[in-house]
Amino acid sequence: MDAEDLKSAGLKVTLPRLKILEILEKSSNHHLTVEDIYRALIEKNQEINVATIYRVLSQFEESGIVNKLHFENNQAVYELSNVEHHDHLVCVKCNTIIEFQDDVIERHQLQIANKYGFQLTDHSLHLYGLCKTCKESH
Repeated sequence: MDAEDLKSAGLKVTLPRLKILEILEKSSNHHLTVEDIYRALIEKNQEINVATIYRVLSQFEESGIVNKLHFENNQAVYELSNVEHHDHLVCVKCNTIIEFQDDVIERHQLQIANKYGFQLTDHSLHLYGLCKTCKESH
C-alpha cells in the first residue's frame, strides 16, 4: 500500500499515516497492538504519539485498510485487510497468534449457513489453546 491507496480510501497523505502503514506492512508479526506500533516507530526515530496512532488506526479501520481484532485477552490488535481470508489460533498463555487457512473448514461453514438459510456476509474463527512452546513448558 502507498500514498495512492490512502487517497483512494479518502484519506489525506500524511507522514504519520504513511509511517504507520509502513510498520503494518513490514512487520513480521501481522497482528500489532498500538503499543507494538509505537515501539516500532520509536526504533525508527519517528516521533508519533500514541493518540495519533489510535486516531490513524481508527481512520484506517473505517476506510477498510485494517481489521481490528479482539482475542481472548481483549487487547485490540490490527492487521492489514488486504490479505487473503484466514483464521487464527491464539495461545492463551503467551498470546502468540498463528494464521491458518483451511478449505474444508470454509466449505463446512458455508454448508452450515445454507442449512439454516443464512446468508454469510463475514465470519471469523478464533481457536484458543496452548502453542507448541507453551504446551511443552506446561
